[in-house]
Amino acid sequence: MTKSSKGQNIELDLDRVAANGLLSRRHLLSAALGGAGLAMARPVIGQEPGINLEIPAWSKTPGPGTSPYGNRSAHAQLERQSGFGNPLYPGGGASRSPLQHLQGTITPNSLHFERHHAGIPAIDPAGHKLVIHGLVHQPLVFDYEDLLKYQMVSKIYFLECSGNSGALLYGGNPDGTAQSLHGLVSCAEWTGIPLSALLEEAGLLPEARWIAAVGADAASMGRSIPLDKAMDDSLLALFQNGEPVRPEQGYPMRLFNPGWEGNTSVKWLTQIKVTRNPLQFRDETSKYTDTLPDRTSLQFTFPMDVKSLITSPSGQMRVTQGDIYRVTGIAWSGAGSIRRVEVSADGGQTWGDALIESQQLDKALVRFSIPWKWNGAPAVLQSRATDSAGNVQPTRDAVIAAKGTINRYHNPCIQSWGVNTAGEVTNVYV
Repeated sequence: MTKSSKGQNIELDLDRVAANGLLSRRHLLSAALGGAGLAMARPVIGQEPGINLEIPAWSKTPGPGTSPYGNRSAHAQLERQSGFGNPLYPGGGASRSPLQHLQGTITPNSLHFERHHAGIPAIDPAGHKLVIHGLVHQPLVFDYEDLLKYQMVSKIYFLECSGNSGALLYGGNPDGTAQSLHGLVSCAEWTGIPLSALLEEAGLLPEARWIAAVGADAASMGRSIPLDKAMDDSLLALFQNGEPVRPEQGYPMRLFNPGWEGNTSVKWLTQIKVTRNPLQFRDETSKYTDTLPDRTSLQFTFPMDVKSLITSPSGQMRVTQGDIYRVTGIAWSGAGSIRRVEVSADGGQTWGDALIESQQLDKALVRFSIPWKWNGAPAVLQSRATDSAGNVQPTRDAVIAAKGTINRYHNPCIQSWGVNTAGEVTNVYV
């Protein structure tokens, strides 16, 4: 029941698709729905009571003129959440995107998550070189300006740290938010040179099987990449969302491996060595391996699994009884595109299909939504994604059964948001 602009009661014909208040996607297209909760537009006819038609002050005075670089509104205070510094690990750490406050699928450059192993080097592109050597016919050295002359391609891809969502494996975290638990994923349009073009120019020897990519940061962060991936869709990224990649994202250039764990997309790229075997860098032995309950470890588990997340309502938010909410979130997969997202309001007992609001591109975020009418009783909101390869997002119990709780990497499990009778939303385990 809601009220019209004249105060009349209107009974909405709500088509329920699952238990505990989940409604058909068609309600999202109704003019009666808007934002979070039920909204009714009111016609402005004359001087109706409660409607202020005065011109606000900001419309009466000319504002500032043009600027050399745009800034956000002072009223839109979105920030990344930075991890605590470690004096034994100078420059190391990560910052997380505010997923619960974003819409669409493209992450602004200023809010894209960060991960550093020795801080951000202040690179002058005039002195930076990219060397391709090893098992090639002709070693090559590129200046930044050389690379800008090459034919480029633009692709929309997500990037996710393999440690994203790892905290869910340990339990606890009742006050976690979408940002603090899952904010190590972002999506952007990446523009650059297919790595295959540069490797073909160097000329690969028959015995070549891997490449070793090394960055110019103080950690000399390196990763081994199978040659098949490098020749498939790996990119030497020079631009992000139309502007040169920012320093925290690898300026002047980074490797980008679509759909694979973020650590393989080496930033500040300065060296590619073509090899027979992986080089066993520190960050592919001491880190970024999946330790199993028997203490053995899976190595080179590169692809990121199918995954989804409800971003609103989510942790530390509040809902109001009787309102209809646009439950929304994001989904992604390193194995292809997202074909389906289902949402549950009863902890996975019943499911309803969400509306996919964005393009369903390979290895990119999609935005989904579904309307939900909360009746004031406890609820558990979940989402479950299916990708174009037929992979279905697993439950937390299934992930723990397969890998245990020692491991903290590559966790794609379903996130559960509990709603208590006061409307408070918290992270829960069901």
